[in-house]
Amino acid sequence: MTEIELSARRYRWLDRTSKLCGVALIATGLEVGGDTAAGLALAALGVMCGLATVVIDA
Repeated sequence: MTEIELSARRYRWLDRTSKLCGVALIATGLEVGGDTAAGLALAALGVMCGLATVVIDA
């Protein structure tokens, strides 16, 4: 597996951006309709986006 190395500053910005993107996708999924397939897909994508930086070592 390829290692990703980021400076602490870049990691913080990437982490913030991914979390905000995740929240935006979840909110969009709720706006579309939390009980629809599209809403659930957007919410799931938002969760994945928000958790994307968890596996990156700073």
